[in-house]
Amino acid sequence: MNGVIEALHIYDEHNSPILSHTYTSRPLSPSYLLPFYLSHPTPRPNLIYLPQTNPPTLVFSLAHANLLFLITTSSEVEPLLVLEFLHRIVDSFEEFLGAPLLAHKIESNYDVVAQLLTEMCDAGTVNTTEPNALRDMVEVEGWVDKLLGGLNLSAGKNFAGGLGGGMGSSAASSSSLISQNTPALPWRRANVRHTSNELYADVVETLSVTLAPSGRPLAAFANGTIAFTTKVSGVPDIVVTLSGPSGKHNLKGIVDLPVFHPCVRLAKWREQPGVLSFVPPDGRFTLAGYEVDLLPFDVDGKPPTGNVKLPVSLEMKTGLGLTGSDFEVRVQLNKVFGSSGSVQGGGMGARTGLQGRGSGGGSGPGGGFGIPNAGTPASPSLHDLVITVPLPADVRNVPEIRPSKGDATYNPGERVLEWTISNKELAQGMSAFVLRCTVVGQQVTEEGEEGDPTGFGFGGGGGDYNYDEPYQDIAVTSTTKEKGVDKAWEAERDEKKQAQNKILMPSSALVSFAVKGWLPSGIKVESIIIDPRKSRGMGEHMKPYKGVKYLTVSKGGVEIRC
Repeated sequence: MNGVIEALHIYDEHNSPILSHTYTSRPLSPSYLLPFYLSHPTPRPNLIYLPQTNPPTLVFSLAHANLLFLITTSSEVEPLLVLEFLHRIVDSFEEFLGAPLLAHKIESNYDVVAQLLTEMCDAGTVNTTEPNALRDMVEVEGWVDKLLGGLNLSAGKNFAGGLGGGMGSSAASSSSLISQNTPALPWRRANVRHTSNELYADVVETLSVTLAPSGRPLAAFANGTIAFTTKVSGVPDIVVTLSGPSGKHNLKGIVDLPVFHPCVRLAKWREQPGVLSFVPPDGRFTLAGYEVDLLPFDVDGKPPTGNVKLPVSLEMKTGLGLTGSDFEVRVQLNKVFGSSGSVQGGGMGARTGLQGRGSGGGSGPGGGFGIPNAGTPASPSLHDLVITVPLPADVRNVPEIRPSKGDATYNPGERVLEWTISNKELAQGMSAFVLRCTVVGQQVTEEGEEGDPTGFGFGGGGGDYNYDEPYQDIAVTSTTKEKGVDKAWEAERDEKKQAQNKILMPSSALVSFAVKGWLPSGIKVESIIIDPRKSRGMGEHMKPYKGVKYLTVSKGGVEIRC
């Protein structure tokens, strides 16, 4: 496959084309291409083949921030290469134009966008896509140029050159200077200088757990990302050491499907799992990603019997009340994390310093209860707790919503009940929260038709007045017999209502939260070391500040089934 990319088209939220960049050949126009793409039913795949066009065309798509990116080619090409190129385009746009990526930013900065697209793809062949290398190739107008351009000074270039040390040179000298400063490493800019030298590692894990009605976990996975930030002058050579819950020796058995930035030396990782050796890009980048099965099978292939430690436990009861129209959701905060042995709510979090250096951050408001640096492994903090309960389509309304704490609202359009517990309420020290709700469905008669919504019996019987209660002229022999008939009739009525309300009960509940200072996999950063023998352009006595943050996020990832 030696195909090339022919064109890139970008559409706004109204499907209006805002940019079209042609690399080679004579591709389809954006207005002609869009109807073919929209004719496919949603959800549309990232790769669509259009045999009805001339010539037949492959369309690669990516939706990001209400923008639609389409790449076309009429020859065979590696699909993953083009899809990765689309993601690199979005990352580069956000790097140069700022996030979030909006349509007016692309339209007002077309000079920068055109340079980026030209450098990233040359005549349809993917070229330079690293943001650090693009910084040396793409000219971005600075504040001095904007000021002098607005004043319309003829001597602006000379004045700018005096201020910036060479900004007034000719275009030829500028291009030669760029070529001389082209870095040997494609992911790191040349001549990097920083006044403050810092190294930060942010380990973020996304939790996905499915629980049985008894609360026993059926499946549990954690998808981790190590985001690294380097603000160090010169060319540092860094070694990051990771460890698992029981040390470095078992890290290879814990981490599944690891992926690394191109700067990581793979031979070093294969030789010593858990050791990341690399020359980093300048700034923030994704160092590695991984997956952890929190319920791994035994060596003999037996199902896992262990338990997953979660910051919250969820219990759900349905069919409560006299007629079974109530359900209850109970949330329990588990005190199982950190040296303090509890999850504190509302903490703002702090970065943990390495090698004896302090984090420089204090505890946030409401978090810590006297424990410094809430949000660190010594004192994790739970916040942004949201419980979402999807309701069946037969539910007409939720007239009664009674949370013990927090705010609960019902969205009839999406048929979702959302219960939010604020960080301030989490910080008050309560360990259990309860939500009880009453649902109402369509009233159905014995014949299966919809009943009268007023409840007086005049609306749904086609003129027939049908009463559930017995007539007053029914002969009864004694008060005891009358009471027995009434009780039997009430019991039968309650059984019918319970059967009707059973289909109104929710079948699952989802929990969203974030925990600062704790990871479900138990992975942690042992050390961040700069090798002075392999580094270049660094001072002998330079000791950069080092810090690590841990964050666990669950966006509806913990689900309990009823």
